[in-house]
Amino acid sequence: MNTQQLAASVVQGVSPGHASTPVGLLQGRLHALNDLYLTLKHAHWNLVGPNFIAVHELLDAQADAVRVMTDDVAERIATLGGVAQGTAGALVAERAWDDYGIGRADTSIHLSALDASYTRVIEGTREAVTVSGVNEPATEDLLIGQLRGLEKSQWLVRAHLATGADRPAGSTAAKSGG
Repeated sequence: MNTQQLAASVVQGVSPGHASTPVGLLQGRLHALNDLYLTLKHAHWNLVGPNFIAVHELLDAQADAVRVMTDDVAERIATLGGVAQGTAGALVAERAWDDYGIGRADTSIHLSALDASYTRVIEGTREAVTVSGVNEPATEDLLIGQLRGLEKSQWLVRAHLATGADRPAGSTAAKSGG
């Protein structure tokens, strides 16, 4: 990141040299979130089978939440004086992960793959929180809030994948057989 690009719009109290690190972290998060948004919509359009409507609607709501996150990240990049690279070409050129490879498939297949996608995004967000907390508390705060939302979404995905065997011993559902 060229610090001359940052100098014109850096927020009060953040030097261009300090802004380049959070801008770089945020750009990585923007790519990950844009990819997650597209993946959620792809799964939403292509899943079939048990609990179709519940999962279809769940993924639509999750995609909407991730879209808001992408906007917040892109605007934070701009606030810090960076240029948010939101094009598909930039995402593909800079990502370190493979494309989502599932087409039309059962809800459980998509949910399992989405669980792995959430894990990747959450791990990257946790790393970015750790680094941004050193010099840029506003970016850290944004990412922590997004981390909570991503973890909740993953929990909902995992709850759909859970079976009776996943219930804790002694739970009411396990005792009653349902």
